[in-house]
Amino acid sequence: QLQASGGGLVQAGGSLRLSCAASERTFSSSNMAWFRQGPGKEREFVAAISWRGSIDYVDFARGRFIISRDNAKNTVYLQMNSLKPEDTAVYFCAADVNWRFGVTRDRRDYDYWGQGTLVTVSS
Repeated sequence: QLQASGGGLVQAGGSLRLSCAASERTFSSSNMAWFRQGPGKEREFVAAISWRGSIDYVDFARGRFIISRDNAKNTVYLQMNSLKPEDTAVYFCAADVNWRFGVTRDRRDYDYWGQGTLVTVSS
C-alpha cells in the first residue's frame, strides 16, 4: 500500500528527494513518517507529518531534511539536503492510520510500511 522511491547514490553535500505513494484509503487521514535503517543499526525515526500538516523532526534531520505531503497525490516526500555519509541507509515510509494524539516517533505505532529505498552517500 506504500511505494517508496527516489533513493540512489549521491556525493556528500548533495541532495535527494524521496517519495512515497500511498493508496487514498491509506493516506487520506493518516499521519505519515520516514524512518531509516543504516548498516548494522536499528530502524530509527527521521520525520513525521500529520494529516493536518504538523511536523516533527529528529535532531539530525532538523535543518537539513524537509518532510511534506501532497494530499491530492496521496504522496509524502522527504527532501534531503547537505547529505552526509552517515545518512547512508535504507529509508522507509510508514503510515499511522490509527493515530490518537498526533505524530509519533515510535515505529510500533505505524500500521503500514513501504518496501524501503536505499540512499548511499559517498564521501
